[in-house]
Amino acid sequence: MGKPVLDAVAVSAADIERAKTFYALLGFDFEGEGAFHSDDHMEPVRGAGEPRLMIDSAALMEKLTGEAPRAPNHSSFAMLCDSPAQVDALAAKVEVAGFTVLVAPWDAFWGQRYATVADADGYRVDLFAPL
Repeated sequence: MGKPVLDAVAVSAADIERAKTFYALLGFDFEGEGAFHSDDHMEPVRGAGEPRLMIDSAALMEKLTGEAPRAPNHSSFAMLCDSPAQVDALAAKVEVAGFTVLVAPWDAFWGQRYATVADADGYRVDLFAPL
C-alpha cells in the first residue's frame, strides 16, 4: 500500500463568489475544463500533479461539521511564484482588488521574497519565490 498523497486544500467562504474573485487574482482558473462550481462548492482547474483547491460555502461547512468555520490565524497554504517580481505583482493585485495584504513583500532572511495575503474570510496565503 502506497503512502497517502496531499490531494486537496480546503477553505470556506461566507461569500463564495468573492472567494472566487480572490483566488482568481492568484492565478486559479475557475472557467476552464475541469473547473467545478455550485452554490456551495467550487474547485478551479487543477494541473497535473497539483492538489485541488476546494472552496466550500460557510453554510455548507457549518451543516457538515455542526459549527461555524473560522479562518486560521496562521497561513494555511503557500504558493511558489516564478520570481520575486511575481510576488510583488500578486500582492499588488490583491490590494488593488480590495483584499488584505497582511505582510507586504519583503526579502526574507531565509532567501525568499515573501508576502502574506488574506482572502475575504481571513484565510492566509503566503506568496514566495527564491531570491
